[in-house]
Amino acid sequence: MNSTALEDLCWAAIDFESAGTAPGETDCPVQIGIVRVERLFSDAPQLFTSYIACNRPVRWSAARVHGITTETLKGAPEYITLWPQIRELLRGAVVLGHNPATEKRFLRSFPGHGFGPWVDTLALARQAAPDLPDHALATVCEALGITDTVTAMVSDAAHARWHDALYDAAGSLQLLRTLIHALQMQRCTLRDIDFAVSE
Repeated sequence: MNSTALEDLCWAAIDFESAGTAPGETDCPVQIGIVRVERLFSDAPQLFTSYIACNRPVRWSAARVHGITTETLKGAPEYITLWPQIRELLRGAVVLGHNPATEKRFLRSFPGHGFGPWVDTLALARQAAPDLPDHALATVCEALGITDTVTAMVSDAAHARWHDALYDAAGSLQLLRTLIHALQMQRCTLRDIDFAVSE
């Protein structure tokens, strides 16, 4: 995989939204979004999203950000039941996220999954556009003029907003595409962006 051109790799962008935490609590996922493409500039992404049942209420501070409430999650599937779909969508792909520490942590619920390598679009954005006031995913996508493209990729009005897991995953993928194209790095490899790569 390390010698394959970036444009020829399979990519899977992933995002989780969470219930939020208070002292003494462990956070839990409440929504997942994955966008997979067999090649970076493929026009046929596979989209997957689901709410996720949580064994405690969603904290108001988290709900204020993503709009998901305890009521929203009524009837949502258990995280473990989504595992077969998650595994298939991430298998064999470079996994992509915008500061994906939360994504890595939630995927550790499934030990030995072996996903990766990971690419962090936050690290890429900081390198490519250091003068932005901040490097939040929405800020970077707005600055690059690609928000409408992200919305078109999702093509579902219910998910067309930042801090929706599917929308944020689509934003990460489109950000990667835009940066790689703008910097003419299509034939580069993961080694050339090693500052943004982790296992």
